[in-house]
Amino acid sequence: MYENAQTMQVGSDQICGLTRGCTLTIRPGQQTTQDSPSRPGAGGAARGHAAHSPALVLGFGNILLSDDGAGVRLIERLRSELGAEAECVDGGTLSFSLLSYIEAVDSMLIVDAAELGRPPGTVSLFEGAAMDEFLLTARRRTVHEVGLIDLLDMARLQDCLPNRRALLCIQPGRIDWCEDLSAPVAAAMPDAARQARSMLEQWRTP
Repeated sequence: MYENAQTMQVGSDQICGLTRGCTLTIRPGQQTTQDSPSRPGAGGAARGHAAHSPALVLGFGNILLSDDGAGVRLIERLRSELGAEAECVDGGTLSFSLLSYIEAVDSMLIVDAAELGRPPGTVSLFEGAAMDEFLLTARRRTVHEVGLIDLLDMARLQDCLPNRRALLCIQPGRIDWCEDLSAPVAAAMPDAARQARSMLEQWRTP
């Protein structure tokens, strides 16, 4: 993953790890605060995975930073394509409140922009042990890597990390203040969505 930049100083306002669906408060010269969204049925203790629960698809990124928002943009596309076949969640720039979603499923696909050392728009899929190895390599590959590793470690500690898990990564071409994806990454969205659907279909097949 690329250089960690979850917290950025912009003039006198500080933007800190925005989470989609949370109430955000910004005051000049102060840190942002956010109220975590509640999830019905989510308790403090780990739960058993629901039988035949739809797969969870988590997309991470900041849509204000061009290709950093590729995971969120892909989630928006998959939500319209998959409907009730999967639970597509916009994870923004990560929050431990997402653990309640992970507790409830036995299949999880994470989508994010990542440094793959490949041309912009390259899509790579890492499943199971390959995903774990990719995240634990010494080189930082995404802005959200540290938070993602911590989130998965919390799931392990609570014995609710899905056995079926995968990470779909898109090589960014531009990380800068812009709400539009770069041309190569925008062009890669259909292939990324195809690979995501294929992975989910494979998990649904007995």
